[in-house]
Amino acid sequence: MDSSSKSESLKYKVGSIAAILVAGALGVGLPLLGKRIPALRPENDKFFVVKAFAAGVILSTGFVHILPDAFENLNSPCLDPHPWGDFPFTGFIAMKSRNAELVNLVNESTTAITAVTVDAITVTVDTHGTGGHADGAFHAHGHHHHDGGEGSGVSNSSASEIIRQRIVSHVLEIGIVVHSVIIGISLGASQSADTIKPLMAALCFHQFFEGIGLGGCISQANFKSKSMAIMATFFSLTTPVGIAIGIGISSVYDENSSTALIVEGVFNSSSAGILIYMALVDLLAADFMNPRMQANIRIQLAANISLY
Repeated sequence: MDSSSKSESLKYKVGSIAAILVAGALGVGLPLLGKRIPALRPENDKFFVVKAFAAGVILSTGFVHILPDAFENLNSPCLDPHPWGDFPFTGFIAMKSRNAELVNLVNESTTAITAVTVDAITVTVDTHGTGGHADGAFHAHGHHHHDGGEGSGVSNSSASEIIRQRIVSHVLEIGIVVHSVIIGISLGASQSADTIKPLMAALCFHQFFEGIGLGGCISQANFKSKSMAIMATFFSLTTPVGIAIGIGISSVYDENSSTALIVEGVFNSSSAGILIYMALVDLLAADFMNPRMQANIRIQLAANISLY
């Protein structure tokens, strides 16, 4: 490749770093600024429609883009047919990633709900009292449950939902970040401007709407401001950092080498499994089964149109 072609491709790579950084930051930042944007507030009905579109982008990314790439990587003729041709590693890794996420979600949710429940039923007992004082403490205990039972149930439900949203936010970000770094390296290592230009446009689109989906989960999880800023920054920087790494190793990177194919295939398989599961179960199913959406046919119709 001549120097003019390398210079042109480098120009597009640098431009893609800036464009993708802005697109990702804007996408993940919009839901976090929902207090100033009524349509993006979690309690707003329009939020269901926006989130359904973002979930559709994440789902299609997993099914249409990442998973086929993983199959292509791990079934490449450049790899030794034994063992890579003897077993469907791509589907297996994607399935196990989904199972690992499910087990983690169940374990973390169970632990959190148990802690909240124990805290809700704990009452203060006067350990210094005797005789009649002990009876008084007993009656106060019963009275506490009678008055606070309903409130405790609401508190438990709200706390467990927040815990679920926090776990969903972390795992969804992991799935997106893994793929973002891999695709960023691929773009950065590419030497063809004709390949870089459409890939840059596609990545801007995906980063923006994946950011909206992730930002919606983060905003519903009630993280502290510092945690939200860290997660948003981490998401925004991963693809640009991947592109920078790709530029740095472009002279020695061989996308058809056994190491590159195996690493990309394994990470893409894992990322696809996580994103597909999260999009279907933790984003779409959770929203479409929400009582507010179930009771409003207009929201259901708009969300379905937005999804497809």
